[in-house]
Parts: sequence; structure tokens; C-alpha cells
Amino acid sequence: MSTFRKLFPVLIVVLCLFTSRRIAQADLKTSRPNIVMIISDDQSWNDYGFMGHEHIKTPQLDKLASESAVFKRGYVPTSLCRPSLMTMITGLYPCQHKITGNDPPKGMDRQKLLKHVRSVDCLPSMLGKLGYKSFQSGKWWEGNPANAGFTSAMTHGDPKRGGRHGDLGLKVGREGMAPVYQFLDDCGQDPFFVWYAPFLPHTPHNPPKRLLDKYRSKELPIELSYYYAMCEWFDETCGQLLDYLDKKDLSKNTIVVYVTDNGWIQYVPANDQERKKMKRRFRYAAKSKRSPYDGGVRTPIMIRWPDKIKPAEYDTLVSSIDLAPTLLNAVGLKPTKAMEGINLLEVIKQEGKTERKAIFGDIYEHDMIDIDDPSSSLKYRWCIEGKWKAIFPGPRLTGEKAALFDLSQDPFERTNMAAKNPAQLKQLLNLTEAWWDATAK
Repeated sequence: MSTFRKLFPVLIVVLCLFTSRRIAQADLKTSRPNIVMIISDDQSWNDYGFMGHEHIKTPQLDKLASESAVFKRGYVPTSLCRPSLMTMITGLYPCQHKITGNDPPKGMDRQKLLKHVRSVDCLPSMLGKLGYKSFQSGKWWEGNPANAGFTSAMTHGDPKRGGRHGDLGLKVGREGMAPVYQFLDDCGQDPFFVWYAPFLPHTPHNPPKRLLDKYRSKELPIELSYYYAMCEWFDETCGQLLDYLDKKDLSKNTIVVYVTDNGWIQYVPANDQERKKMKRRFRYAAKSKRSPYDGGVRTPIMIRWPDKIKPAEYDTLVSSIDLAPTLLNAVGLKPTKAMEGINLLEVIKQEGKTERKAIFGDIYEHDMIDIDDPSSSLKYRWCIEGKWKAIFPGPRLTGEKAALFDLSQDPFERTNMAAKNPAQLKQLLNLTEAWWDATAK
């Protein structure tokens, strides 16, 4: 009994220390911000109300923009979905993560590409070290989402069951939001990361009739009516997700990031005769998807974090390579040495000012030539410094010359200024070569 009396105070101290540690760990978990990444699929940079479109209605994203730091001059390095999405999840350029196309060479087992996602640090796995639960929904190309560290997923990624670019995950949005809601309900007090990349407004362009009827008119080509309705359908699903965060009292402690994987300019046939001959009714026009033009690589980038970020608009040049470093900094993690992006939270603190001189991108073939050598599939490199944008064809595009555009006067890149501004073109080429030498090689 005397021994117990002597040990009792010690036991009390140990118990208090253990309890306080558990409470501190729980408080730390609940204080870490949740993260929701909303990714549009095939949508041009100006196809939103808040970006000034005359016809497309996006009230939900307009509201998000009014509550966010909005970078209207945001970009993705490449204008094809798989490599673009891989950049978002890793913070690396395609020439770094080596997923440069949607598919491997014809006849190759696509599973061989998965070694690249397993060889790099991905946001879900890095966040998982802090106790984050993570959920994949929508577009996903890299096999089982667990390869990137997702703890839950809609996609199975098994090619024997039709797994290629999202399989069951592609139902989200188009067939409701229930899987996302269920994940949020199951998280409890754990911080979470949600990857919401619905197959919208991507083809098939099959919007609800109520939305299609809204955009049907004699003055508007039918192809645009369908596409505009798809954009609003996507907008509706974003509103449903954001409303559920409000309903569950999660919005205040949740960082919401918005970006598009690549652009899309709806092709409109010249006349009914051409329309009848077209094999694919809905396809993209030149200077959009898969191209180095702004119609393919430009996107608004938004970040909402209530009470932490003041809503504002910026003309600062930013890139999707900045998203991973920004989110890692927000939760107290350091970006990896390979990440070349900047912390957008610091840019916001400086009211849009940054020491960054230029941003860059690289465009590749849809089907990769050599899965281990990005340069084998390279089509273009591009660079923007201030108002100037240059596009440099790769060695495989013999006969095609470099192009230069003044985006401040020509945002849709109609007038090539290269011949009149050789010194400016050379300046951007030097910047591009320096970036390529440091990053790709």
C-alpha cells in the first residue's frame, strides 16, 4: 500500500501528460485546413461569367470568385489532361514527372507508365503523413489512386475492368455528388483532401434538357448551345459541393482551389453541309486543347480560404506548378526540392507582387514515343514574360517557325509579332533554354 502511495503521484503525472498529448494531437488535426481541389475538364479560360463571357452562366463559380484570390492569368504547362493532372498532383512539369501524354506507344502495356507516379511525391501521400484522409473522384489516369496516396477513391484503375482515365470516378457530378458527401461525412475530425475532377464540361456534350433549352437560339450554333449548357452543368455541381461544405460547417477551415486541366474551344462547322459530313459532332478547334496557345493552356486559378485570404483579383502570372507548393506551405509542410513552383500565399500577402520573371510550358504528343524520354515526344515549348508570349516548335516539327504574341493587345493570339520583334523573341528563347536545361535535362 505504501508503494502504491509513492507511485500514485507519478501515475497521475504520466496520465496527465498522455492525455494532454492526445488532446494536443486532436487539436492539431482539427486546426489543419481541409483542402478541396476543383478541376474543370476541357474549358476555355474565358468561359465563365466572372471572366466576362457574354452567354455562359456560371453563378456558382462567380460566387466562388468573389470569395477568392483570383489569378486571371493562370496557366497549366501542358494542354492535355493526363500530364496536366499529374502536374497538379506532384507540382512538377511534365518533363520532370515524365507522364507527357495520355497513352503509351501503341501496343505497350499502359501499366508500365505507373512507375512514374510511384517514383515521385504526390500531394495525397505527403498530406497523409499529417493524418489527412484523401478522396479521389472524377478524372484519374494513374491506375489505382492509392498509387498517389489517396486513402479513398471512386476509381479502381484496373484496365481489365475498363480502367483508363477514371472509370467509375467519371460518374461524379453527372450522376450526383453522393460519394463525395459520404467521404466528407466519414472524415469526422480528421483533416481531408478532396480531388474533385468531374468529367465536365468534357464530351459527351449531353447536358440536361432544361439547360440545353436555356441556350438554344436561332443566332447560336447548336454546337455552342450544347457546350455552353455543359459549362453551366459543371457550375451547378461545383455549387452543390460548396453548399455541402457550408451545410457541414466546414467552409471556414477549408482551402478551396480551382483550376482547369486544359482549354477547349468548341469547333463550329462553316455550314450545314460540313456539319452533316462531320464524323464527330463535338470536337475542339485549333488553338485550344493540345496546342501551346492560350486557348489550351490558360485558366483562371482561384484560392478561397475564409479569414486567411482576402478576396481580390490579380494579373500576376501563375501556373498549376504553384498549387502543390502553396498547399504544402499552408499545412506546414515543405515542398520537395524538385518543385519549382512558388507559394501563392506569399504572392497574395504581397498583393500580387512576385520576383518570378517568366512562366513556361511544354506540349507533347498524345501518344508517347518513349515513356522514359520526354524529349522524344516534345512538340512545343512556350514562355510568357510580362505581356509577351513565345511559342517554340520542337525538332520534330520541321518547317514550323517560332511565334511571338503581345497578349496585352492580342489575348487570342491572332497576330504573330516574331518578324517585327526579333530581339524580344531571342530574349524569350534564352529564358526558355535556361529553364529547359535546368529542369528537363
